Amino acid sequence: MEKKWNRENLTLALCIALFPPIWAVLSPHFGVEVGAVALICAGVYAAAGNQTKLAVPMSLGFLAGDAWAVAALWMMELLPFGQSVSVFLTLFLMGGLAVLIASLLPKIFYCPAWLCGWAIGLTVMGSMDLQNLGSMPLQIGAAMLAGVWYVGVAVEWIHQKLCGK
Repeated sequence: MEKKWNRENLTLALCIALFPPIWAVLSPHFGVEVGAVALICAGVYAAAGNQTKLAVPMSLGFLAGDAWAVAALWMMELLPFGQSVSVFLTLFLMGGLAVLIASLLPKIFYCPAWLCGWAIGLTVMGSMDLQNLGSMPLQIGAAMLAGVWYVGVAVEWIHQKLCGK
């Protein structure tokens, strides 16, 4: 199969080359130090087929994952077991519970976004002192929403308009 550059590929390349870097440059001015989180979330949105109907449950899933990460970090710190056992028990219980909740409420929570949001939160905040999280969960949440709505929904809408669709 011969690959060629066509209008759709070129306009998508332009949109991806232009709009995410705008977020990367502007996000610190909005107090978001983790702007790259938006790119991860936009990737999940794109992998789910750029479906606008998933934007709300995906957003709520990411935000639930962000909150889940904070709760998991506290749980791991409070459990009276060693680090390995505490991590295992926390991930086991909270991972299973997230999947069950999302499966019962699929119109509210997009399960892959919840799990990805949880992983993002654990990655970003895992090495931080819990008493000093400050606004980090809010910054992560803002970047997640920017990923879905700005880099995902808005950029795809612009791309479709440029392609004449």
